[in-house]
Amino acid sequence: MTIALKGRIDSVNAPEVEKDLNREIEAGGDEHIVLDASALTYLSSAGLRVILRLKKAHPDLSVVQVSAEVYEIFEMTGFTEMMTIEKAYRVVSVEGCEVVGEGYKGRVYRVGQDTVVKVYKRADADTLAAIRHEREVARLALILGVPTAISYDVVRVGDSYGSVFELLDASSFAKILAEEPERLDWCVAETVSLIKKVHRIEVPAGKLPSAREAGLMHVRRIAGVLEDDLYRKLLRMTEEIPERDTMIHGDFHTKNIVLSGGEVLLIDMDTLSVGDPIFELAQMYNSYVGFSEHDPEVVRDFQGYDPAIARAFWEKSLKAYLGTDDAGRIAEVEEKIRCVSYSALIDWSCRNSTPDSTEDMETRALWIRRLTELLGRVDSLCVDWDA
Repeated sequence: MTIALKGRIDSVNAPEVEKDLNREIEAGGDEHIVLDASALTYLSSAGLRVILRLKKAHPDLSVVQVSAEVYEIFEMTGFTEMMTIEKAYRVVSVEGCEVVGEGYKGRVYRVGQDTVVKVYKRADADTLAAIRHEREVARLALILGVPTAISYDVVRVGDSYGSVFELLDASSFAKILAEEPERLDWCVAETVSLIKKVHRIEVPAGKLPSAREAGLMHVRRIAGVLEDDLYRKLLRMTEEIPERDTMIHGDFHTKNIVLSGGEVLLIDMDTLSVGDPIFELAQMYNSYVGFSEHDPEVVRDFQGYDPAIARAFWEKSLKAYLGTDDAGRIAEVEEKIRCVSYSALIDWSCRNSTPDSTEDMETRALWIRRLTELLGRVDSLCVDWDA
């Protein structure tokens, strides 16, 4: 049940407020108690003790829609560490604001001279949790040394939620390649330098999810798609990929790499995880080649440049990442990467394709054939990245 707190709660009215609250709680029966503090303007020590006694009587009690001023009182007295207290979200309007970008999850609006808000298309508890996660991992990435955009607060935008970031005066590598394809080699060099920096960052335990677990989830979800012996082989090889505590971005492609004031930055941090570089490179392969393998024009629609540039970008990036001209070594590693890539693509297709779409079915069939061929000759997905 939800009970509203209003005005001031201090030494003058705290006893009466406590009586009223207990009366409402008793009338409501055995329910989870939520105190709505949207109309609460002040809380003295006497008011805090009322909340504390309620918390002891009802351990799962929570306080929501707390103003910044009242939240500060809760925070400095330690209440935010003892119980669930949620700050009210600042309301932002995007009416008339310039749209500066759009992706699968949401749309980005310019809301000030130096800020943008990424407004999510869905407005539910999962979306709010995802926004909070993106904000926290963006802050973590900045703290750990990733050159990225500064993240501010979570806000309410109409019926949805948004995340506020600094506005970067930047050009994405996708835009650079579309307008200046002759800069391909420069973009590759900067990309590989950045990704290697990210992959060297050690992340404190428990701060980010495991990429290996996500990879295993992809494999397990396509159990009925592959022949049983091939599925078991793929599962075993994925399980053998070693865990690592080093960072991977998880969505590392040219739309998420930007040039701002002469500095190369990485944006969109909601997919950060830890793990072996093969999971990062598999996602990169999909961005430049895998998703568009059936229809090359898909990459043009996504990245904005010619499919031949995308293929060249992938090949040059893998060669630079491995630091070798050995064609055999490059081909061997790429086959391992593609096994991981197709696992994710087939899983994605099974969950997102339109059942009556011939093109979707043909695309998935192609990925299944490619993966089946690879599993006939690849015996391990482990890579010695220092070789």
